[in-house]
Amino acid sequence: MLDKTIYKQIFKSSFSAPIDVEFWDGEEVSYGDGDAIAKIILHEIIPIKDIMAHASLTFGEAYMDGKIDIQGNLQKLVSTIYSSQESFLNGSKFAKLIPKQSHTEKTSKADVQSHYDIGNDFYEMWLDPTMTYSCAYFADEKDSLEDAQWNKVRHILNKLHPQPGETLLDIGCGWGTLIITAAKEYNLEATGVTLSQQQYDFVSEKIKAEGLEDRVHVYLEDYRELEQTYDHVTSVGMFEHVGKENLQEYFMQVNNRLVDNGTALIHGITGQHDGAGVDAWINKYIFPGGYIPNIAENINHIMHTGSLQVDDIEPLRRHYQRTLEIWTQNFHKVDEEVISAYGERFYRMWDLYLQACAASFESGNIDVVQYLLTKGPSGTKLPMTRSYIYHADVAHGVQ
Repeated sequence: MLDKTIYKQIFKSSFSAPIDVEFWDGEEVSYGDGDAIAKIILHEIIPIKDIMAHASLTFGEAYMDGKIDIQGNLQKLVSTIYSSQESFLNGSKFAKLIPKQSHTEKTSKADVQSHYDIGNDFYEMWLDPTMTYSCAYFADEKDSLEDAQWNKVRHILNKLHPQPGETLLDIGCGWGTLIITAAKEYNLEATGVTLSQQQYDFVSEKIKAEGLEDRVHVYLEDYRELEQTYDHVTSVGMFEHVGKENLQEYFMQVNNRLVDNGTALIHGITGQHDGAGVDAWINKYIFPGGYIPNIAENINHIMHTGSLQVDDIEPLRRHYQRTLEIWTQNFHKVDEEVISAYGERFYRMWDLYLQACAASFESGNIDVVQYLLTKGPSGTKLPMTRSYIYHADVAHGVQ
């Protein structure tokens, strides 16, 4: 059968570790030497033309629909596919042009709400109590996820070298942990903006519950509408949402919102190699309008602001891999609740997303990087060496 012959050819160079494949007619084929780390079960023929058009989208949808099952470690399977340079996810013969995406304020709001407004109840099922949905910082191998998320927030704030009474803007503030911590532990006046109604409502209630109305502010607003300046700007997991065509505008806005010699900490998913930066399956089902820039792109945009300069760059790839692995474990513990509330297909979609992302970090396909920036000559108001960061980390319990 021609379809199977082509499948076998595709799979022949797609794995960097032993994998078994069971075809729709019961035939089993082993790829690689040694014991297989996973088994792919194809329950029916998936058109080759669909795979050639969009491999990740086609296989992702097939997994969601139960046309494909995986026995064994799904994360390790995806990681071995990413690790093979000639796989159907990496090979040049499968590369497609980046789709044009709209990122007006209206479409940006719709994109954000399609992901984050699934409902706070959903995220509360598997995130830690801080409700932090970004890479944690494991200062110690024994850190729990919650400890590591507190570490991350304090590590970010410590890098800014903030002084009591200064102001901070958090672009894409999530569920508010960073801005509330900035006010309570660092005595800053903190402002957050989000396009998620669910996050805005959650943060507003939390500010009132903490009695912080005079020092913490949150707005349901597009970051491009802001005009005030601040001593510090943070933005965690945000630039991945703005789109390739809007990255320069994003960094210009970071620049424009800072006072002279102010500092910014920009934390986001970043590639350390050339690539499209867009995954068709994730773009359709998880993050509409998403784009992962590589380090060179971001540095280029930072340079072209005319004022921002780099103080420090810290890759945290292994930290995000571990974060995602813990999220996956938490997600599996609530599988029945998720399926009951959202359905089997939704559960399989999110399970694939979490494990595929962990695999992507594990293989080095993507990274997450913190960019410490100054508006003006680098480090003007920062200590001479980065040791101040680690001293502050210890003082704030990040050890």
